[in-house]
Amino acid sequence: MQTHLSEQARALPRGEEAEAILRSCVHCGFCNATCPTYQLLGDELDGPRGRIYLMKQVLEGHEPSASTLQHLDRCLSCRNCETTCPSGVQYHNLLDIGRAVVEEQVPRPFAERMLRAGLRAVVPHAGLFKALVHTGNAFRPLLPEALKAKLPRQVRPARPRPAVRHTRHVLMLEGCVQPGLSPNTNAATARVLDRLGISVEPAREAGCCGAVDYHLNAQDAGLDRARRNIDAWWPAIESGAEAIIQTASGCGAFVKDYGHLLMHDPRYAAKAERVSQLARDLVEVLRDAPLESLGIRGDLRLAFHCPCTLQHAQKLGGAVEGVLARLGFHLTPVPDAHLCCGSAGTYSITQPELSRQLRDNKLNALESGQPQVIATANIGCQTHLDGAGRTPVRHWIELVDEAMG
Repeated sequence: MQTHLSEQARALPRGEEAEAILRSCVHCGFCNATCPTYQLLGDELDGPRGRIYLMKQVLEGHEPSASTLQHLDRCLSCRNCETTCPSGVQYHNLLDIGRAVVEEQVPRPFAERMLRAGLRAVVPHAGLFKALVHTGNAFRPLLPEALKAKLPRQVRPARPRPAVRHTRHVLMLEGCVQPGLSPNTNAATARVLDRLGISVEPAREAGCCGAVDYHLNAQDAGLDRARRNIDAWWPAIESGAEAIIQTASGCGAFVKDYGHLLMHDPRYAAKAERVSQLARDLVEVLRDAPLESLGIRGDLRLAFHCPCTLQHAQKLGGAVEGVLARLGFHLTPVPDAHLCCGSAGTYSITQPELSRQLRDNKLNALESGQPQVIATANIGCQTHLDGAGRTPVRHWIELVDEAMG
């Protein structure tokens, strides 16, 4: 695509990157065929190709409007388009750059600003979020249906974790919302890994991965969280931790991007690259492990929802399904498994109508094989899908842990 960036755009820290991405796009439109919002709305500007044109115009010096902001906001950042693109366009990086520019030039309505500020004030803080979930569950009968749907139908308490006792040890990102919404997930992970001869070393100083801030266009705050996590993990990395495990694929996708996002930071570039190299989704550890030593045969009939951050961002589509099949679980077929469920971080709150449509479509596909339970690999997807009150939705590692006995 022929591009003529403005002087202001060229001066951006990622201006050259934006120009390279724009030039790699051949505007073929294959991306629209797999874009969830384009399928729902049928508007060229609500598909990747249209959004690329909008960002191109802004970076070439045209003034963005409220409509520009709306079309960019509607993007789920699911990266399905990247999987489809024959030219390898790094759409998500261009979107990060374009959104930041538009955010500076287009004022948001007061209600939107307050909603986004509230999300940033609550979601990344694990203790506060957990307390609010506990309070919400206590007053569940009094809550409106929209709020009830954001709370887990059942909070399974975290069972005890094994002590650190193996030579092999890994770090694990605890997350910010998962301890409140599904506290047993990380505990189940520690128990399964312990059975495989791997200890989970706590790093409690680490907090939110930074994705919440970053994807709400508070990019500097998101990168500051990344730096704090790097500092928290670094002593354990130097002492031999072999990986940094994420049980939420959304966090995993962002941590794996630390190296790229901080490549221009002279203090953190090398450390960030090292952290990204060590970052592993849980399934990357289990698929290479001797699963037979777990001594289980799962007999559940389940459907697996592969989150966008697992299949499109981390390119691990089919990996969890392979592990579950090896363990004897019966997986039901899922039509259009590549499509987003509509959770997309805070998207279910900032774009509730589109999010609900995508959720219901996804549940119809997941339930078509009549599973007993739906499994997934991301807490956001898990809570979003389970909030419909239909087939129960669990993290897949909890099902493995329960099958171990």
